Amino acid sequence: MKLSILVPVYNEEATFSRVLKRVLDVDYPCEVEVIIVDDGSRDATPELLDQIDDRRVVVHRHTVNRGKGAAIRTAASIATGDFFVVCDADLEYDPADIPRLLAPVISQDAEVVYGTRTFSSHTSYSFWFVLGNRAVTTFANVLFNCYIRDLETCFKLMPLTLYRELDIRSAGFGMEAEITGKLLRRGYRPYEVPISYRARTRAQGKKLTWRDGVEALWILARTRLSGGRR
Repeated sequence: MKLSILVPVYNEEATFSRVLKRVLDVDYPCEVEVIIVDDGSRDATPELLDQIDDRRVVVHRHTVNRGKGAAIRTAASIATGDFFVVCDADLEYDPADIPRLLAPVISQDAEVVYGTRTFSSHTSYSFWFVLGNRAVTTFANVLFNCYIRDLETCFKLMPLTLYRELDIRSAGFGMEAEITGKLLRRGYRPYEVPISYRARTRAQGKKLTWRDGVEALWILARTRLSGGRR
């Protein structure tokens, strides 16, 4: 088994080097590759990418910013693993949790695994951020008659071939809702494992806004009402 870790990067000079070191230092139970896509960064991130010297790492660049969904789409087209997981470059997620996502796959208990965040006073960005995440997740549960706890989590692990079949078109953060909606539409119920999480603030570079929540609701409704294989 080979795992592809997809790392979308956009203006992350303050955290990128630490994130990459953490990703590479993890003791994985399988072979890994790290696919980094620089999504048109305008800070010193490109210079940091030029300094990488590790055979496990592949770097690709977008000349202009196209959005997280577009960066993941590019990374997935380059990846050669059997499974993949996304790891943002902002220190909100801990790469040391990735083996926990792999465990149900290795034991053949699951194909799709979500890392579920437990929000608390020192890990949530704000009340409205947590409430918005729960609202979007609840909306998906009602639409698809299921029960998941964290639709917007970055840590989604699944077969690379499955992701490619989903044909995710959302260029921005809406890709999280589109992935989940299309998985639920096909009858997949993500296996959830708890992970650690520490949200950053706007001053630290938080990019998600209320508009992304509204877009997620629209994408879920559109996916539920559209045709397609269950």
